[in-house]
Amino acid sequence: MSDMNIQPLIAPLASRFQSNAIEDTPSIDALGELGKLSADENFSSKLKDAVRAVNNEQEQASTLQTQFELGDDNVSLPQVMLQMNRASISFEAINQVRNRLLTAYQEIMNMQV
Repeated sequence: MSDMNIQPLIAPLASRFQSNAIEDTPSIDALGELGKLSADENFSSKLKDAVRAVNNEQEQASTLQTQFELGDDNVSLPQVMLQMNRASISFEAINQVRNRLLTAYQEIMNMQV
């Protein structure tokens, strides 16, 4: 194997994704902010916000899909596919958060007092 430096190849792609230059859609920040709680915020409100963000992503995907199926000229197939993938990924992420919370709860309940 060669010791090829892959960083110069990845840097342009990473900067493009970080700047959200692919499409002018809002990024999902609610899931990433679960760990950044201030004194006046609580975990449950952040979790509710994350679930609402996932729900909004899925509603947007459904709306775009319906518009595309009805023949709306303002909606393209790549837009629909991108939004559907975003909704799928955000749902998988919130599902993983739920699974981890359930595991933590079960571990706490199984602790000896």
